[in-house]
Amino acid sequence: MSDRTTPDPPARLTRWEQRTEVPLFLAGLIFLTGYAVRVLTPHEAEPWNDIALILVWSTWLLFLVDYGTRLHLSGLGARFLRTHWLDTVVLLLPLLRPLRMVKVYTAVQRRHDRPRLDLYARVMAYAGVTAVLLGFAASLAVYHLEHRAPDASIRTFGDAVWWACATLTTVGYGDATPVTFWGRVVATGLMACGLALLGAVTGSFSSWLIQVFTREDEKRPPERG
Repeated sequence: MSDRTTPDPPARLTRWEQRTEVPLFLAGLIFLTGYAVRVLTPHEAEPWNDIALILVWSTWLLFLVDYGTRLHLSGLGARFLRTHWLDTVVLLLPLLRPLRMVKVYTAVQRRHDRPRLDLYARVMAYAGVTAVLLGFAASLAVYHLEHRAPDASIRTFGDAVWWACATLTTVGYGDATPVTFWGRVVATGLMACGLALLGAVTGSFSSWLIQVFTREDEKRPPERG
């Protein structure tokens, strides 16, 4: 009898994700805020640095608890790391949490009868919000890694923001570039994300235009011979 009434792990995992995606997204914003304070304020600025450090570690512990719960509820064991690789990457690199925007939006829409935006608007909204948050996170990371490096061209946070904008849009002016190993690792990841986001927006916008023009052609009266 108990086997019939106990929901299977995927069902429990789905309910957990529905309940936690939005709170965890807000926790991700708190993590990003704490990291920004740690990076942008002087080390002697007390107690703000201590508060920021508490925010960073407490939110990361929330991410760890969530990951462990997902692992347990999935019933997959070690296979969870392969099938939910994005969860693993985001746990190790919390600045990548904006990449979960699609899952956050899906969790919100499950509480409603239908999505409030059409497909193309959703894709462009995902890409836009993700680009802003990833660009800000990458700017913080690169500034943290680069501004004290010898021969660095990224000396201020403004330089880092300019570099992130140029990288995300695949323009790449070259006036501000990372010189450290880890700075270039961040740059490589941001370039890959920039190409994916730009492709998603361009493809969705093109498809939307084609649909608009197709509807206009269908409404046009047939030509008389």
